[in-house]
Amino acid sequence: MKIIQRIGWGALALGVVCMSGCQRHSQKEVFYMVSANSALPYWKSVAAGFNRAAAQYGVTARVVGPDNYDPQAELSELQKATSAKPAGILISVADVSALQSGIDAAVQAGIPVITIDSDDPGSHRLYFIGTNNIEAGRMGGKRLIEKLGGKGNVVFFTLAGQPNIEDRMRGFKDELESRPDIHIVDTVDTKSDPRIAFDKAQEYLALTGPKKIDAIVCLESACGKPVSDAVRRANLTDRVLIAWDANQDTLDGIKAGTIDSTIAQKPFTMGYFGLKALDEIFHNPPPSLTKDYASDPLSPYPVFVDTGTTLVDKENLDLYQTAAGQAK
Repeated sequence: MKIIQRIGWGALALGVVCMSGCQRHSQKEVFYMVSANSALPYWKSVAAGFNRAAAQYGVTARVVGPDNYDPQAELSELQKATSAKPAGILISVADVSALQSGIDAAVQAGIPVITIDSDDPGSHRLYFIGTNNIEAGRMGGKRLIEKLGGKGNVVFFTLAGQPNIEDRMRGFKDELESRPDIHIVDTVDTKSDPRIAFDKAQEYLALTGPKKIDAIVCLESACGKPVSDAVRRANLTDRVLIAWDANQDTLDGIKAGTIDSTIAQKPFTMGYFGLKALDEIFHNPPPSLTKDYASDPLSPYPVFVDTGTTLVDKENLDLYQTAAGQAK
């Protein structure tokens, strides 16, 4: 009886130790988030979500990436992250040609990789978390048609080589195909440089007569404010400016009337859900990281997780900002 009692107490003691010490998570589990343009408010929001999830799980989050748009610098950060042999990597693909080899090398090293914000479906990443950018472009296209009354000249400010932005442009063009009186005059690669955006905006806003530009569409977050500043400086009230993302200066432009609207993504959600997804993969790894799960009918992973978008204008600006403040 005493022997049985000892075994019973021993098992109970082991159970107590496991309840307090045999935890699923550990600070030794390190997850990386790699981005380009990390100084932008948009990427600070992604990082906030990533860090929030890491704090809840009790794991270590490391956010790396260049402060400006520099795919080669982002590749260098990805390679450093891979060398650290982390539990998982979350990455935004600034340029497929620059980053695909680095993503595949990480996966070959046994590190799960998930893309966020901008995807590379040709790589060995497991899946993509972010915006359905084609649909977001169509949302913006509908707004553009409405505000122009079906006719006018438009210039798009874009960022060459980034897949998500190319999808946004495709969505706009899908909507504009049926509107022959809306003319895309030019597509400007701003290189995510606010100075280029401001200078080119001033140049186009100065055109008059048949060459007058009736609308400018910004397909990435860095150019909303400088274009808005150009509109304000020219004292123009008859131009339509559609921006991208919900930076505070973009929202201020909507309130001031220099920006008509913006397509707001959910960057915090991308980072938050991304870390949790990587954690699940780390603790329940698949037999192979390089399998084509996109064509597997019994795949444990989705192809794409859509985090959603909202069109923000003067009518719902206060509601949007209140909701965003409460989320913090």
